[in-house]
Parts: sequence; C-alpha cells; structure tokens
Amino acid sequence: MSNNSNAIASAKDSQSIWSFLIGELKPKGKIFTPFNMISIPIILIGLGLIVFRFWKGIGAVSNVNQDIPWGLWKGFNVVTGVAFAGGAYVVTFMVYILNMHKYHSIVRVTVLNGFLAYMFYAGALILDLGRPWKIINPIIGNDFGVSSVLFLVAWHFLLYMVAQLIEFSPAIAEWLKAKKAHRILSAMTLGAVIFGITLSMLHQSGLGALFLMAKEKIHPLWYSEFIPIMFLVSSIFAGLSMVIFEGSISRIVFFNKISEKHRLEHNGIVHGLSKICTGVMFAYFFLQLIAFIHGKRWNFIDTPYGYWYLVEMLGFVVLPMILYFFSYRNHNLLLSRIAAIMAMVGIILNRLNISIIGYRWDLTPHYTPSWMEVVITLTVVFTQIWVFRWVVRRLPVLNETNW
Repeated sequence: MSNNSNAIASAKDSQSIWSFLIGELKPKGKIFTPFNMISIPIILIGLGLIVFRFWKGIGAVSNVNQDIPWGLWKGFNVVTGVAFAGGAYVVTFMVYILNMHKYHSIVRVTVLNGFLAYMFYAGALILDLGRPWKIINPIIGNDFGVSSVLFLVAWHFLLYMVAQLIEFSPAIAEWLKAKKAHRILSAMTLGAVIFGITLSMLHQSGLGALFLMAKEKIHPLWYSEFIPIMFLVSSIFAGLSMVIFEGSISRIVFFNKISEKHRLEHNGIVHGLSKICTGVMFAYFFLQLIAFIHGKRWNFIDTPYGYWYLVEMLGFVVLPMILYFFSYRNHNLLLSRIAAIMAMVGIILNRLNISIIGYRWDLTPHYTPSWMEVVITLTVVFTQIWVFRWVVRRLPVLNETNW
C-alpha cells in the first residue's frame, strides 16, 4: 500500500509540475504592442533565412568571402554584444567582492542579461561557421590548436556561461519554490562569481587579442598592441551603460514587478554608475591617446578614415564622458541616460571599425553586409529580448522572494 501511495503522490507531483510549466508558457501582458508588431515579422523572416542559410550555405545569405571571413554576425553579435554583457561581471564584482550592497537589487537582472547575451551571441557563431558541426572541436580537442587564442576564448565562453547560470540559479529555485535547492545554489554563488569574474576579464581581453594577428589588415588608426586592454576597459563602461539603459526601460515596462524599495534605489544606482563610467571612460580615452601618439598616426587624421576616427573618439567617447560627469555632479538622470546611449553607440562604432569598417580597408569593393545578414542579426537580438521579457515576467528577477 505504501508503495502505491508513493507512486500516486509522485505522479501527482509530476503532473502538477507539468501543469505549472505549461501555465507559465501562456502569454502575460499585452500582445499587440509596438515592439511585438515590429519584432514578430522580422523574427519569422529571420528564422526562414536561417533555414535557407543551412540549406544553401553561408554564401547564399552573407557577403563574407575569403578576404573578409568575419562579417556582421561576428562583428556585431559577438564582438560588440559581449562588450555589452560586461555589466554582469562588473556588478557582481562590486556587490560580492567590494561589498557595495547598494547595487544588490540590480545583480539578478544584470546577470540574466549577461547570460542571455552570451547564450544567443555565442549561439550566433554557428551561423557564421562554414562547417557549423565543428563548433564542438575546441571542447573535444579535435583538430584544434590548444595554444590558440580562439581556443581559450571558446573555453572561457563555455565556462562563463556555466558560472552565470549558477549565479542566476537561486532565482530559478525561488520560481520553482525549491527551498533546499535554493540553499545549495545560494551557497555556490560566491565561488561562481569569483570564477566568472576571472573568466570574463580573460575573454573580454581575449577577443581583442584575436585582432593582434591581423596587424596588416586593420587600419592603423584602430590597430594597436593594446587592443586586448582596450577591449577589457571598454567592456566596463559598455556593460554599465547597458545596465543604465536597460534599467531605465525595465523601470517603465516592468514597473509592477519592482518593489517600492527598489524603485527608490534606482536614482542612487544610476548616479553611482555614472560616476564609475566617468572614471573608466577617462582611463579608456587616455589609453587611446597614448596608443595614438605611440603609433605615430598623425598623418592619418587628415583623411576620411581620420575624420571617422575623430567622430568615434570625440563624439562617442569624450562627449558621453563629459555628460556622465555633469550628470553625476548635478544628479541629472536624463543626462545619464543620454550618456549611456551615446557610450553604447561609441562601443558599436569601435567594434565595427575594428572588425568590419577598418578591416581590409584597402580592398575594393569593401565588405558590406547583405540585407539578409541584417535581418538575421535583428532576429537574434529580438529573440533575446523576448526571452528576457518572458523570464522577468515570471521569475523573481527584479525583486527577490522573501522566504
């Protein structure tokens, strides 16, 4: 009898879990929103193009070739997207290592954003590989140089995603009301944070190190032996700018999910992050200036590429740095948000200038992405936003459960 009772109870528990999960798949919130109306058609077209890409090959949808093997998918989805995910390792370092508990309320949403960015952008690599089934080679060590930078970056990506999943897992346990699992996973958080910070710093600079081997192919205004350091430093203010931008939108879209206490902390958090961004952007600009002088690049300034370089440095590094400074001094949230957007645009320009615009700049005709590459890129971004929204509306991301 006892065995039958246990079996019946187990079956009921299993049924209740499935009912719970199926119920969570149902839409929450308005369906006919401007974002949905714009993103759904693009995602559907993008999914069709992805099927077409794997059916006919990468050349059927992309303009990459033997001279330009890295296109928009790597330049934007990977090289740029990973920089915006840098907020996860910076915020966790501030909260768990420096004990800056003022920022604790944004840890979960920042880690979630970072985890999804890595998952989708690392997944986008599959689209850009001529033989995508060989993506597992770095993991299994098959025909892959273990001393290469790309091998290290691949392992850093994989391990960092695992670390971020562990960091976010207490929220999943709270969602499933698994108290015992929550205690175990919470105890693992600090170790995962330390491991994740180390990995993230390594692969942020590692992405820059990939371009050290392309000295003859990158325009001298953007090539420097300091690229790995530049990538690491810029990922700090890029990630924090994304935190400010995403937090400002989430405060409006998910207003009812945020507790009154966390709403009151918002202004102070943005104020503090603006101060940090000011200092980091000053350090970044100073490093760029040293690299410019050290590389003796003065003769390139009075050229079209030189003017474009000045637009990036003065318009999207110096100007947002000044705006961040005054937003901090005057407690002006609007200036902080404008500075965050401009800093993000500056990171996009910098990464694309290195990986696409200034890469093989001497070739004619130069690489330009096809419309299908653009649609697939938007599909990856929009799908990430859909998943982010689904998770935030169901899991205790913006407000922890009180047990």
